[in-house]
Amino acid sequence: MIRIVIANQRGGSAKSTTTATVARCFADRGLRVLVIDADPQGSLAVILGLSPPAFLNDLLMEKLAIRECVVSARPGLDIVCGNRFTTDAETKTMGLPGSEFLFRHMLLDCERNYDAVLIDVAPSISLFQTCAMVYTQNVLVPVDMDILSVQGATSTIHACETLNRMLERGLNIRTLGMLPVKLNRRLAVTERVLDTLAAISERREVPVYGPIRTDQSVVRAAADRQFIADYDPKSKALEDYEQLADVLINRFGKAEAVPINVKTA
Repeated sequence: MIRIVIANQRGGSAKSTTTATVARCFADRGLRVLVIDADPQGSLAVILGLSPPAFLNDLLMEKLAIRECVVSARPGLDIVCGNRFTTDAETKTMGLPGSEFLFRHMLLDCERNYDAVLIDVAPSISLFQTCAMVYTQNVLVPVDMDILSVQGATSTIHACETLNRMLERGLNIRTLGMLPVKLNRRLAVTERVLDTLAAISERREVPVYGPIRTDQSVVRAAADRQFIADYDPKSKALEDYEQLADVLINRFGKAEAVPINVKTA
């Protein structure tokens, strides 16, 4: 089963766009996909124009069944949306014994109905980010073309390593890879960031996936409350996300992925 948390400690790194678009790509390939928005900003509901019957905090605090909380974004793609009350749920569960395993227990019964679970988390080290990492044990790190986003990516990788040391024996949270986003080679900072990511990749043994090119269709699709695939099927960014989805499916299914070299892509 595919379980991935999309995380970067720096905001503005296209986490929600990546989550929504990869989930859509998976669903278009016939996978049954569940997305959990664990970010109090609730970006997924906003950018996709969703009207969920209930939210993540209702699932956790009111003990609703997951079927009462999901909203179908399209056939094969269910989403549990977040909102500002996600923070309240996080605060109330923080002191519970074994709270880091909250998502594992929450999704244990329902995950058999899905082929993939993707979790979008807030750009900060929090309990729910820990819960998501412990449950999925696989972290995809989008990285915007700025140095602060690179620092956020490094902090995310470090968080994975720290959790592996601190928590139960046998836990193996791995960074699937860093994903350059909003790539524009006309900007001088782009090559600097790509060189830095290549150095981190070699030092930390974390692959760098093929970049997602900058594309105004991404912004316009969000403004129009649509998936990129519906707004602009010929989008350059969508083409790149499609390739990423194939790589991830291959990595979890048939064979290990061979990361694309960002310097030549």
